[in-house]
Amino acid sequence: MACRCLNCIVPPHMLRRLLDCREESVRQAALATLLATERLRGARMVRALGGATPGAPAGGRRTVYDCRNATDLSLAVIARTEEQPDTTDTAVNHAFDGLGATRDFYATVLSRDSIDDKGMRLDGYVHRGTKYNNAFWDGQEMVFGDGDGVIFTNFTGSLDVIGHELTHGVTQFVAGLEYHDQPGALNESISDVFGSLVKQWKNGQAADQADWLIGPDIFTPDVAGDALRSMKAPGTAYDDPRLGKDPQPADMAHYVKLPNTDEGDNGGVHINSGIPNRAFYLTATGIGGNAWEAPGHIWYEALAASNPKTEFQDFADTTYTKATQLHGTGSPAQQAVLDAWAQVGIRISSAVIAGSDGDRPPGDDGGRSFAELSRQIAGLSEAVGALAGAVAKIRP
Repeated sequence: MACRCLNCIVPPHMLRRLLDCREESVRQAALATLLATERLRGARMVRALGGATPGAPAGGRRTVYDCRNATDLSLAVIARTEEQPDTTDTAVNHAFDGLGATRDFYATVLSRDSIDDKGMRLDGYVHRGTKYNNAFWDGQEMVFGDGDGVIFTNFTGSLDVIGHELTHGVTQFVAGLEYHDQPGALNESISDVFGSLVKQWKNGQAADQADWLIGPDIFTPDVAGDALRSMKAPGTAYDDPRLGKDPQPADMAHYVKLPNTDEGDNGGVHINSGIPNRAFYLTATGIGGNAWEAPGHIWYEALAASNPKTEFQDFADTTYTKATQLHGTGSPAQQAVLDAWAQVGIRISSAVIAGSDGDRPPGDDGGRSFAELSRQIAGLSEAVGALAGAVAKIRP
């Protein structure tokens, strides 16, 4: 599926806020980033008219290019390939390692062969432009800016950012979620979920050990904030005089209605993504253990069952169905999904609950063994026999 959007890690509302910053260098960097992003979005839409061109299968082969502060990717030079060792450029090494960790996560955990499941090569471009405050997936490759050095540092520094952006590519090929309103917010949330899972898997962190932050390494120490977003507590990631306060809602009662325009963040795709983000966090901690196992598989299967127009309610219902299919009726996973969505203000549809009661994996008895079922049947037979005897005694 061809995606005609440009998926950037830093939302436009943050960059626009920086246009009012007192520091001239920050204002200029934010303005240049916004203008460059608009030009890139236009170029991406033109290129997408010809369809997606992932290239020949390459087993997820990585190549990192150095833009040398140019904005034309065709002028970039190869900085590292699979045959080369570490370089002296930290950004190159971080990008190369991040591409590899994300590729390996999808292969090992979800049996997916690169972004398109057909071995798509992974190209990354570092040092794009001067003081470029963003990183993005444009439908074919990853591009990283160096940041302005005042608010943002180099964007290759956060593994979850790389996982987030490459997951936009996965969503592009799996479900093609439209990039506006609820489908767009779900698109952003899926990227946050799997970006975080890549980091947790790489670091060997269980759900209760993870920070559940997106982009904790891209702010400079001078910024009053932990990260771009918090999946655990949407709305608390940052509160800085220059950036403002994190606007993400944590539940549907605070859903933000915005116009489907660039200024409105395409209907709030980076803002309302906090709601399904928190639902995943609650599911993962409710189940316990490693979030990339049961919770990650449930979300991945739900993504595979989605379509371009899938909204929050649709996705919530599908995660419940997938939890039932994968783990059984009455399972802790099914209950965790049900409780998590309820806590963010989305109740699983009653028809879905009723239809899922008998929807178990082949050979699954909902957690009851054959011996247990036999004992229950025997007990019921005894009770019926006793009742029949009692009835016989009172008959005239």
